[in-house]
Amino acid sequence: MLDAAPLIVHWGYWAVFGLVILGNIGFPVPEEGILVFAGYLVWAGKFRLFHVLVVGVAAAVIGDNLGYWFGRHYGQAAIRRFGHKIFITETRFDKARQFVDRYGSYGVFVARFIPGLRFMAGPVAGSTGLPFLRFFSVNFLGGLIYVPLSVGAGYFLGKSLGAALRQIEGMIGKVEYLALILLVFAAVVIISWRALSSRKAEEGRSES
Repeated sequence: MLDAAPLIVHWGYWAVFGLVILGNIGFPVPEEGILVFAGYLVWAGKFRLFHVLVVGVAAAVIGDNLGYWFGRHYGQAAIRRFGHKIFITETRFDKARQFVDRYGSYGVFVARFIPGLRFMAGPVAGSTGLPFLRFFSVNFLGGLIYVPLSVGAGYFLGKSLGAALRQIEGMIGKVEYLALILLVFAAVVIISWRALSSRKAEEGRSES
């Protein structure tokens, strides 16, 4: 599985755009993780929310439309022959085809929210002859809902982690303060004990 975080940090919005497209086409890219991480970067002040949403929706829609175009122009035979290269086995393809055949455009919309089925919706819909305008409309609507949800999850995750980190920092500060008090107390005890021991030794010598 691709570790996308360094790419996103280095390349910014372009990395989000390219990786989400690849994930929607069918490459083993953690699309959900990319959008969640982008949301976290919005919370951290590294990304702007509007830009992330626009890039994410555009990439999701473009990626699915590329899959639809492939299925529409090359058909089910090509998907069965070459699908294994992007992890579309015949069994998975048949299940996805039955799902889309049964639910039509509604199935394409629902597939947007199901990992493992999302990237198959485009090729399957294209190969089964679902009209492009119907596919595009539900695909676009799904992207408008799915991307903000994923980005929002990352944002609120960052917000929650930030609060937790601040609590931990506060606890660390209290522990350091307590440790300093204990250290001072121990130093006072040691110094007092040594002073008392020296005094007793001097008294013993004077008596002798």
